[in-house]
Amino acid sequence: MAAYQELYRTGELQRRVERALAMLESCHLCPRGCGVNRLNGEVGECRTGREAVVSSFGPHFGEEAPLVGRRGSGTIFFTNCNLRCIFCQNYSISQLGEGYAVSKEELAAMMLSVQRMGCHNLNLVSPTHVVSPILEALELAVAGGLSIPLIYNTGGYDSVKTLKLLDGIVDIYMPDMKYSDAGTAQELSGIKSYPAVNRAAIREMHRQVGDLQIDESGVATRGLLVRHLVLPHGLAGTAEIVRFLAQEVSTETYLNVMAQYRPCHKAFQVPQLARGIAEDEFTAAVKLAHSYGLHRLDHRVPRLLMRLI
Repeated sequence: MAAYQELYRTGELQRRVERALAMLESCHLCPRGCGVNRLNGEVGECRTGREAVVSSFGPHFGEEAPLVGRRGSGTIFFTNCNLRCIFCQNYSISQLGEGYAVSKEELAAMMLSVQRMGCHNLNLVSPTHVVSPILEALELAVAGGLSIPLIYNTGGYDSVKTLKLLDGIVDIYMPDMKYSDAGTAQELSGIKSYPAVNRAAIREMHRQVGDLQIDESGVATRGLLVRHLVLPHGLAGTAEIVRFLAQEVSTETYLNVMAQYRPCHKAFQVPQLARGIAEDEFTAAVKLAHSYGLHRLDHRVPRLLMRLI
C-alpha cells in the first residue's frame, strides 16, 4: 500500500492540502521564499502561479533500474523550476516554460493514467515549486483509486518545512546533490546556501523513508535514492558529498553517480563547463564513493562519454 492511502483514509491528507495551499498566499514552499501571492496568480522565481504547469507525462524507461522495472516509471514532468542551472539539459522546460497549465482534475487524471498504463510508480519530476497543486490533485486521484508508490524527484533545493508536509505521503525521495560549495551553486544555479539547504533536506527525507527498499522483483518500494552529476574540473565537489552521505546519512544510501554531463544552454559562458567530463573524472568520483563505504552505487558509463570529452 502506498504511504498516502492511510493519510487519505484518516482525513490527514485533506488537512495537508489546506496547509500547503495556505503557503501559496505568501509563497514559501521552497527556500527562495519569494513571498508572492500565488493564489492570486502572482509569480516568483519559479514563474508559476496557482496551477501546476506540465510539460509531458507517461511511462519513462530512462530512470534508475529499481524505478523502471519492466513496465516503466510513470513520470509527470512539471514545467519551470526553482533553480537556474546554466547547464540544464532540459532548459526548454525548466527555464523557457515549455508546457501548459493544468487544473487539479486534469493533474489527478494524469496520475491515474500512468497507473492504468501499468507503471510501477508515480514519478513527480521537478515538484518542489508545485507541492500545493500536487497535493490537491493527489487527494482526488486517491479517491479515484490511485495506489502506486509516489516518487518525489527533485533538484534538492527543498524546504524542510515543506518536506514535513509530505511525511507519510511520499514513498521514494529522489533528490539531486549538485554541489558541495555554496559559491559554485550561486554561480551555476543562481541560488544561495545550496549545500546547507540540500543537506538539511536530505536528512529530513532519510528520516521519513530510510534507505531504499527493493522488492523481490527488483523494483523500489520505499526509501531514499540520491543522484549526483559529476561535473568537469571537480565543480560538483564529489568528495564532500559522498563523505556527507556516508558519515551523516547512511552507508546504505543508494547513489547514482551520473556521467552524462554535456555543455547545454548557457554552459559555454563558464569555460570550465565547456566540455563533457573525462573518463578519469568519472572513475575518480566512483572511487571516492567506494572509499567512504558507499556500496549501493549506480554508475553506468554512457557509451557516448568519450565523445563528449
